[in-house]
Amino acid sequence: MIPALAYMLDFFPFKIKGFHSDNSSEYINKNVAELLEKLRIEFTKSRARHSNDNALAESKNASIIRKILGYIHIPQHHAELLNKFNQRDLNPHINYHRPCLFPQTIIDKKGKEKKKSPYELMDTPYEKLKSLENAENHLKPSITFEMMD
Repeated sequence: MIPALAYMLDFFPFKIKGFHSDNSSEYINKNVAELLEKLRIEFTKSRARHSNDNALAESKNASIIRKILGYIHIPQHHAELLNKFNQRDLNPHINYHRPCLFPQTIIDKKGKEKKKSPYELMDTPYEKLKSLENAENHLKPSITFEMMD
C-alpha cells in the first residue's frame, strides 16, 4: 500500500488534504497512518457494512474501470503491464481530461437546496482546477500551471 500511496501523492500536482479509504486492513495500518500523519493529511475511513460511504469509488469502478477492463479476473502476470497502462494513460485521462458534470446548488422558493448539474458546467477536472479562485495556491510549491499545460 505504501508504494501506491507514495505514487498517488507524487502523481497529483495539488496539495492533498485528505485521504479516505474503505474499512479494509490493507489500507488501515501503522505505516499508512504514519505516512499520512507525517504529511499532515487527514485520514478517514468508511463505516463497516455501509457500502454507500464509498459511492464515488464504486461508481468509478462501474462507469470507468469495468468499461475499459471488463469484469473478468486479470491474471497476476499481467499486473505490471496493466499498472503501467493505468499510470501512463488511464489515470491522467480520468483525473485531468475526462469531462465531468459539476453540481450547482439551487435554492427553490421554499428555501430548500437542490443540486443540479447543467451541461453548461461540464468541464474537465483540470480546467475546473484552473478556474478556481487563487487556483495556483492549491498546487504543490514546485508545480505551475505552465508546467502542466
